[in-house]
Amino acid sequence: MFIFNSSIGKKFIQSITGAFLIIFLLLHATINFFSVIDSLTGKFGAVAADEKIFSAGDGLFKLGCDFMSTGFISIMVPILALGFIIHIAYGGWLTWQNMKARGGLKRYEVPSKAGADSWAAKNMVILGILILGFICFHLTHFWAKMQLPEMFGVGNYENNPYLLLMVTFGRWWVLVLYIIWFVALWLHVNHGFWSMFQTVGWNGQTWFKRLKVIGIIVSTLICAAFTATAINAFIQAQVLL
Repeated sequence: MFIFNSSIGKKFIQSITGAFLIIFLLLHATINFFSVIDSLTGKFGAVAADEKIFSAGDGLFKLGCDFMSTGFISIMVPILALGFIIHIAYGGWLTWQNMKARGGLKRYEVPSKAGADSWAAKNMVILGILILGFICFHLTHFWAKMQLPEMFGVGNYENNPYLLLMVTFGRWWVLVLYIIWFVALWLHVNHGFWSMFQTVGWNGQTWFKRLKVIGIIVSTLICAAFTATAINAFIQAQVLL
């Protein structure tokens, strides 16, 4: 089939699954940033320390976590996550195919009239590998202590996400590693955003420039929210734990 055999078709699949990744990250970053708002309103410490207040849902972050458990979101998140997984797996397969066909590590690509000398454009595979490796690290901190015990009964279930944030980011070296990951994520999403629209034909001079600016804004909002969440959790851990 054309979509699987042509370079444009392959890029199109990566673009569509990349859109799932961006939506997933926007949702995830927004929910996480609620914990920062809770700190500004004084609810972070109160909710983290008092199980009754936490159980009553007093706190935006707690409400956000509850929202993620609603029926519609419970259906949508696995779909978005599946698109995320396909994006990673298909990107890895394309990289392997390119290595065999071209005799070296080159990204799958179609001719681009922008970003030809961009470091991110030339190193999307390396950024993807770094992001994938850290996703596994990230899952051991949160998914393995909340969703995994709840869904499969494996491990010890942690009911309080505020406490989990502080325990995870309370170690300075973990915070530094996460910030490095957020920088890599920014580079990957920023390039991927405008590349996605370029693939589907939005590559006119006027709109292409606008899409690059929008890409910077979107990737910055996502990574700034994640970084603020991590730094805030580190500060709260120093005060409350």
